[in-house]
Amino acid sequence: MSKSFHSSGDVIADRRADYARALAEGGEHDAAAELMMQALEIAPDWAGGWDLAGAYHEKAGNVSGAISAWRRLEALDDDGIFGATLKLAAHDAGPAGQGTAVGYVEALFDQYAPQFEQSLVGKLGYRVPDLLDEMVSQEMATLGIARFAKAIDLGCGTGLMGERVRAKVDHLEGVDISAAMIAETARKGIYDSLQKAELVAALNTRRADADLVTAADVFIYCGALQPVLAALMPALRPGGLVAFSLEAHDGEEPVFLRPSLRYAHGVQATRDALVVAGLEVLRFETAVLRLDRGAPINGILVVARKPGMELTAANDGSEDGDVAA
Repeated sequence: MSKSFHSSGDVIADRRADYARALAEGGEHDAAAELMMQALEIAPDWAGGWDLAGAYHEKAGNVSGAISAWRRLEALDDDGIFGATLKLAAHDAGPAGQGTAVGYVEALFDQYAPQFEQSLVGKLGYRVPDLLDEMVSQEMATLGIARFAKAIDLGCGTGLMGERVRAKVDHLEGVDISAAMIAETARKGIYDSLQKAELVAALNTRRADADLVTAADVFIYCGALQPVLAALMPALRPGGLVAFSLEAHDGEEPVFLRPSLRYAHGVQATRDALVVAGLEVLRFETAVLRLDRGAPINGILVVARKPGMELTAANDGSEDGDVAA
């Protein structure tokens, strides 16, 4: 992504793109878009350039110009790393598709990994790992669970959620779509194992071996919730817990794609999806998750349980994988 994003392969086009970036940084988005289009006359097959042109048009208030740029981008970007399909869908110019936009999400977090924690925690007041961990701790006390034998942290990123649950778990696995994120968290030694994979694909390889699954700000990139929960249920042991967050909206739509290219889920639709999946809802709360461009992002925090054998001292550790109380 970096090479195709930063350079067109033509010196003159790159120079004009550099000037356009400078104009955009100064708030002159109309001029930036015009200059970027001049660069693209020289390098018409530069996918990264069309992405920049779309962004400048959008910030200038020229939505039709942005959509035109993103349509050209979509045709050029076979791997979908620039998220053109999502950008079009967010502006009602096309369907969002089904499931995670793997190419886009992987490229996004590969690029974001080095400054991820500084940006998310330091600047945006990110609270989800702390909130979910507290909810899990409260349910452990209520259910009489002292420790979990095995946990899977989906979308583990740099280990912010893993750091919180590590003390509660004998064996902790991390799964993330981004190799750069995996590399960042591997340095910390939080997880017993790490896997680079899309989360539904990773869950589909599991059969009833996890006592806890966490997903902090992960399903917001997955679209509809039911397919994710359908993959998650077989991976949980009977009595196992899942703890996750979503961005929330109060409308009637089950899910919609925001201009941020993250999905927001309806509160009632989320409750319904949990019931359909067969999960027992233990805790269902709304809270401010973080800031985005200075505005609070409201979300849903869930802890739910797969019905079946309790993960308590009653099991006495007699079966492989049971937690000891």
